[in-house]
Amino acid sequence: MATIRGPRLSLRTPRPEDADALFELGRDPEVVRFFSWGPYRERDEAAAFIDRVRAERPHEFFIVGPDDRPIGLTGLTELSERDRRAVVGTWLGREHWGTGANRESKELILHYAFAVLELQRVSAYAHPDNTRSLRALERLGFVREGTLRHWHVHRGDPRDVVILGLLREEWERGPLAAVGIRVVG
Repeated sequence: MATIRGPRLSLRTPRPEDADALFELGRDPEVVRFFSWGPYRERDEAAAFIDRVRAERPHEFFIVGPDDRPIGLTGLTELSERDRRAVVGTWLGREHWGTGANRESKELILHYAFAVLELQRVSAYAHPDNTRSLRALERLGFVREGTLRHWHVHRGDPRDVVILGLLREEWERGPLAAVGIRVVG
C-alpha cells in the first residue's frame, strides 16, 4: 500500500497495532460529535474499524506524525472510477485541532486523489453546524454547492449535510498542488 509523505505528516495504511492510538482518539465525545458513530467505549471497536478499513477501504489512511503514531484519519470514499470522483473525509484528535494538521492531511489526500488516482472532482460533506469544518474546507478551495436534506441518520435522527466540491482544475491552479509531496509504494 502507498505511503504519502508531506512536509511534516504522512498518510499510511492502518495497522492492527494502531488500535490503542485510534481508541484514544475516537473515545473523545467532542471529536466525534458530528459523526454517525462513537464515541468508542472499548478498544475492540477501534480494532474492528481497522480491520474493516484494511479489508474494504483501500483509499483510507491514518494521518501520522514523525513518530508514526496516528493523530487522525483521512481518506476517499464513494469512489466512482467511471465518473472520476470521490468524497474526502478527515478527522483528528482534539489535541491536533488548530495545528495545521488538517490542512496538511488534506494537501496529501488531494494530491493522491488528483495526481495519483487522476480524479476530476473531490467532494466533502459537513454538518451545517460544524462551522469549523466548513471554514477549513472553504479555505482549501472547496466551494459550497448546497445542502443534502436528511442525507444520513445520526444516532437515529435524520441529518442534513452541506456538500462542497473541489475540481481538478481548481486544485491545479491553487496553492495545494504546489506542496512537496512524495508517494511511496
